[in-house]
Amino acid sequence: MCGIVGLFLKDRSLEPQLGAMLSDMLVIMTDRGPDSAGIAIYGAPLDGRAKITVQSADPKQDFAGLEALLKSVDSSVAVELKSTHAVIEANADKASAVRDLLAQERPEIRVMGAGDSVEIYKEVGLPKDVVSRFGIRQMAGTHGIGHTRMATESAVTTLGAHPFSTGADQCLVHNGSLSNHNNLRRELVREGMTFETQNDSEVAAAYLTAEMAKGKDLGQALTNALDDLDGFFTFVVGTKSGFGVVRDPIACKPAVMAETDQYIAFGSEYRALVNLPGIENARVWEPEPATVYFWDHEKAA
Repeated sequence: MCGIVGLFLKDRSLEPQLGAMLSDMLVIMTDRGPDSAGIAIYGAPLDGRAKITVQSADPKQDFAGLEALLKSVDSSVAVELKSTHAVIEANADKASAVRDLLAQERPEIRVMGAGDSVEIYKEVGLPKDVVSRFGIRQMAGTHGIGHTRMATESAVTTLGAHPFSTGADQCLVHNGSLSNHNNLRRELVREGMTFETQNDSEVAAAYLTAEMAKGKDLGQALTNALDDLDGFFTFVVGTKSGFGVVRDPIACKPAVMAETDQYIAFGSEYRALVNLPGIENARVWEPEPATVYFWDHEKAA
């Protein structure tokens, strides 16, 4: 079943509240998927720096001495530990070297997401526990997406939780099921994409990454997805400055959106939106089937 939420802020004065607002929206969706949960928060882009969010099943062992290890390739590296996750900050031109060293020396550490602005946290457990574990309510940002999962086709694991990130500052949450993901996976592998799970949602994320690598923006990539992806799906997607929503042509999965002068919000159900400021005056609608909704902070400016 699964529950998904998203929030794109227009009003910069709300940015310190993004984590709290998005967390409340996700917790309300708990009964749609209590197996695991995850949130992506987009903060202010770093100037010449990059973030890498990583996860470990054994953080006590894998994170021990991590900062000292990574300083061998970038003396400016800083590591912030957050329960089973850590956020590594490094010079942008050293980010690849940092990831290579991680893969070589700490192969059990998994990269959740990377880029100039995104941090991704996901774990097995109820949304309220995941939110509390990582201090998400205290996080500021410009936009974010979240997901609470009911695992109907695979095991309940951290890697199977959403969001899925397959490109810099890109991530996706998904409610539904794709029917052609195996064929599409093979095509994307031939194009050089790599996968960590068998989850069809990771294939959808990789498809969008591949399309944007060809020069398309998120809106154009989502439009192409309507032709290339088969199945039932509702996607909410984040990029460094963008936020997009699309439903398949049948649109059997529930979805509702709201827009005010302060934000655009998405929820699997209206009750996810009821505590947002000014919701009583918002334009509220059900996103149309096979229709792309796309906003971008850079284009709005």
